Amino acid sequence: MKTRFLWLFPLVLSAVQSQSAPDPHMLKEVRHELVMLPDVNIFDNLEFKVDGNTVTLMGQVTNPVVKSEAGNVVKHVEGVGQVINQIEVLPLSPNDQEIRRATYLALVRQPQLQLYFTQSLPPIRIIVKNGNVTLEGVVSSKADSDLVKLTANTVPGVFGVTNNLRIEK
Repeated sequence: MKTRFLWLFPLVLSAVQSQSAPDPHMLKEVRHELVMLPDVNIFDNLEFKVDGNTVTLMGQVTNPVVKSEAGNVVKHVEGVGQVINQIEVLPLSPNDQEIRRATYLALVRQPQLQLYFTQSLPPIRIIVKNGNVTLEGVVSSKADSDLVKLTANTVPGVFGVTNNLRIEK
């Protein structure tokens, strides 16, 4: 059995079992196209998996335009035969928008976490849906992961926090 690759935006690659190995050039190009989308921000989480010439897009976005842009740019990558766009567009909610803003500010104000927010596209993603926060992305240590979750839990209006941050190896 060969390996199928699952790219987690922005930096991590994990493998799961499949029937065909994807072209490494295609993987690189799909990732590049998604990273270059102009409307992607810290409140969006894009992931994809490649199985043969089929690319499945997953994740959550705050802007429906990002979902369609992602599907459009990926289908033009050489070697891609089919794009399955399963990206979820998060509901418009003033409460969720306030939680996004407050969570971001709370994290940026933590001196230990500031290095993650100096990049144009930070490796930490803040996904808010119906008052629940999900943290996605990559941090360099368990201590940073724990601090991100603890800080997000202190934001007013947050019902719960799911910490899906991965530790950089």
